Amino acid sequence: MDGIMRIDTVRQYNDYFGVDTPHPQVSVVEGVRAKPLRFCRKLYNVYAILVKDTDCGSLKYGRSVYDYRQGAMLFLAPGQMMGSEDDGELHQPGGWALTFHPDLLRGTALAKTIGDYTYFSYNANEALHLSALERQAVVDCMVRIREELRCPADKHSRSLIVDHLKLLLDYCVRFYDRQFVSRKSVNSDILARFEALLDDYYRSGKSAEDGMLTVRYCADRLCLSANYFSDLLRKETGDSALRHIQRKTLEVAKERILETSKSFSEIAYDLGFPYPQHFSRWFKKMEGCTPNDYRMRGS
Repeated sequence: MDGIMRIDTVRQYNDYFGVDTPHPQVSVVEGVRAKPLRFCRKLYNVYAILVKDTDCGSLKYGRSVYDYRQGAMLFLAPGQMMGSEDDGELHQPGGWALTFHPDLLRGTALAKTIGDYTYFSYNANEALHLSALERQAVVDCMVRIREELRCPADKHSRSLIVDHLKLLLDYCVRFYDRQFVSRKSVNSDILARFEALLDDYYRSGKSAEDGMLTVRYCADRLCLSANYFSDLLRKETGDSALRHIQRKTLEVAKERILETSKSFSEIAYDLGFPYPQHFSRWFKKMEGCTPNDYRMRGS
């Protein structure tokens, strides 16, 4: 962990920027009000929502490297790592940063749904790129939270802060939906590469060697995060990535049942199923009949 800063609390993040911490569980930092700082890589154990208005150079985010553009938005969940290598220079931060500890959400409705905001596990190259109006909506939410933090705390403070946070998260769902739609040509290319990947996996025999095809395997080969890949497919086709994989596996299974003399055990192992019984149960669930019934009907 040499050279990596751990961010376990909101106060640690604020100390890095040289700003006060009026609330131990949530903070809004406007970059221009922070002190000049040196780049470093950070392990986040809090949630962070970043709106970047300055060039951050080559940004390392998890295992990926991203040449950061201005006007982008990134989301980090506890356990994720991000940052740029120290170049020995001081840099004036820009943009906005909202951080909050998971304890802020305890006992709230948002605690039960925070996992639905899948962009918290997207890769950096899947950042949200905002229009001017979208950016203003995001900043307005952050400003409202900051203003609430400056008010004397009362029984309404926490619920209002969480409500503003949820509004911000929901806006970002809308803006990502817009981004998926506006990148139709890129998405079409990804879908074509996905279909080719499915064909190659079964045709080349990788299924027999490596086991059943997974969403993560496909996403990795397409240089996408699993959640971004699944969300993209759902927006484009209405079905999840897992459902696409299951349909392709069923299509290949039906072909091999009818067009080969292999036993069902051999077909099961060829498709990556660990046990023939697993394959039979799965096939009946998907097709409504057993592999043997399907072969008998087609003979």
